[in-house]
Amino acid sequence: MLFLVLSILCSVTVGVIFKITRKYNANPIQIIAFNYVTAISLCYFTFSPDLNVVHTDAPWNIYAAVGILLPIVFLFLFTSIKHMGIAKTDAAQRLSLFIPIIAAWLIFKEEFNSYKVIGLIIGFIALLFILKKQSGNDQNKWIYPAAVFIGFGIIDILFKQIALFTALPYTTSLFIVFDISLAVSLLVVVYDVAVKKVKLNYKNILFGGLVGIFNFGNILFYLKAHKAFAENPSTVFAGMNMGVIVLGSLVGMLFFKEKLSKINILGLILALIAIVFIVKSQF
Repeated sequence: MLFLVLSILCSVTVGVIFKITRKYNANPIQIIAFNYVTAISLCYFTFSPDLNVVHTDAPWNIYAAVGILLPIVFLFLFTSIKHMGIAKTDAAQRLSLFIPIIAAWLIFKEEFNSYKVIGLIIGFIALLFILKKQSGNDQNKWIYPAAVFIGFGIIDILFKQIALFTALPYTTSLFIVFDISLAVSLLVVVYDVAVKKVKLNYKNILFGGLVGIFNFGNILFYLKAHKAFAENPSTVFAGMNMGVIVLGSLVGMLFFKEKLSKINILGLILALIAIVFIVKSQF
């Protein structure tokens, strides 16, 4: 249970760091790039990936797709937290689990039971309620959490495809994906510095390092939690998603004074109920 709690804390901390950067006028793409520098370093020394076993038959098209998508969606995550807050963004990210579920139904013809159907219906109602703007608020940037929802949903599908490629350890594939994401991020940073004359700033390096530590911690402890609960993975699945939604909402409201309407709060509650139904459908 400790690993699960640590994974939840790491996930929410990433959002907190992104929220804090708003006060320092930080550069998001520089933060994302240095995040991958840190994450790759930690991944290398923790998992010791053997790159000599990586061959041309590896799913390079999927690696490339995930590697390109990750920094883009991370940028939407950063912007969503800035404009919409931690509570709504975390909820949108966690509800993205419904996209691979729908893909399993439409693409892979997976059979649906009543629990899963009810969970999906409640989940989408929850998302609409969470993204609903407060009356008189013209600054509702719902497009950003919506992009987070869609982006992480697609990434989840691709990561599931990577997991099916058992010729390589999952952690080695993760290392390769991080490398591609770093390359994409650095290309943008170099373009900004060379063409737009944007300066590199130590605060972006610091924030990027912190995000990288907690981003990697989230992954590491999540994998360890699955190993600890190997006979009951639904516990990790439910605990992670529900824990992040609840803790993210509490942190947003208590520490950053994020305002949620009654409809938004109802949406968060419905999101938790939807996850319960999805977990129930696995039995």
